[in-house]
Amino acid sequence: MTAETSRASLLQPVTAGLLAAIVGFGSSFPIVLQGLAAAGASPAEAASGLIALSVVMGLLGILLSLRTSMPISVAWSTPGAALLVSTGIPEGGYAAAVGAFLVAALLVVLAGVWRGFGRAVAAIPASLANAMLAGVLLDLCLAPVRAVGAMPALALPIVLVWALAWRFARLWAVPLAVLVTAVIVLIWTPVPEGALADILPRPVLVMPVLSLDAVVGIALPMFLVTMASQNVPGLAVLRANGYQPDVQPIFVTSGLASMVTGLFGGHLVNLAAITAALCAGPEAHPDPGRRWVAAVTNGAGYVLLGLFAGFAAAFIAASPPLLIQAVAGLALLGALGSALSGALAKESERLPAIMTFVITASGVSFFGIGGAFWGLVGGGAMLALARTGR
Repeated sequence: MTAETSRASLLQPVTAGLLAAIVGFGSSFPIVLQGLAAAGASPAEAASGLIALSVVMGLLGILLSLRTSMPISVAWSTPGAALLVSTGIPEGGYAAAVGAFLVAALLVVLAGVWRGFGRAVAAIPASLANAMLAGVLLDLCLAPVRAVGAMPALALPIVLVWALAWRFARLWAVPLAVLVTAVIVLIWTPVPEGALADILPRPVLVMPVLSLDAVVGIALPMFLVTMASQNVPGLAVLRANGYQPDVQPIFVTSGLASMVTGLFGGHLVNLAAITAALCAGPEAHPDPGRRWVAAVTNGAGYVLLGLFAGFAAAFIAASPPLLIQAVAGLALLGALGSALSGALAKESERLPAIMTFVITASGVSFFGIGGAFWGLVGGGAMLALARTGR
């Protein structure tokens, strides 16, 4: 190990993990709260669900990363929460929605037991996996440019510090950018009134009710969109960075963990997709064998955010979201470059990879399933067509 790598052995992955937790929590917790409320949760039940999701997915990420020595990041199902917004309150109220959460979690466990699913994911060509990852990352990597255009006085110092550090002390580029962002956010964002009034976590046990309406309208669609829009892309991100995790224990444990979150008002936890790249990519650590530290730190960050979810949600919601996205985008530029390089490495697979990239980056959604899944479908169809008759 070189002296430069040694210096990065702790600071770099810890910074990457904390950044992933802040970005993951800050970018989507409003969708989670809105989805739970739309399904009939009271404010106390929605807050309990947010707390349960944050703590459980943090602990699960720590457990899986320590057990496998891989950067396995766990997140809540953002598309699942968006589905709840469009579905509304089922017959039987929120108790029926919780019953549907438990059924969806059981289906995830069954997907883990079925080894054919794992083999299907492992068969995804590396070029398509990298192209999908690049498409997923593109929008976030554009955030620094958007931030400079929208709020130059706040964003330019972050970008300039990152660029100078990248030139003279590359390993410190992202940590220094994060530090500058934290200072700017603390100065810019006042503590919201009443944020400290109810800072202690208050979990609420919700007794589930099984309803055919909720199972058909919530459980089945939530399982499908979570697998297609979160777990498949999450596995592809890991594969694109050289990791080959065993699918079975990941799905079984995430399904069982989702049953716990369901009883306290949350929906599903699953593999992270975008934030996974912060922990699994080269910016987390030069040595792939040390990037699990980033995922463990990410899990610890989620646990802390979950325990103080009320205050954290109020503070992050009051912060300029584009600044948080901008520093994440800077951290992911290296991962975007590596993914594009891997996607275009084989000339025979270049056009299918580009097809995967553009469909994923478009953000198109059909049947509630996001562009990452359809990118793999479109690129895979092009690749199969190219190989037909050969």
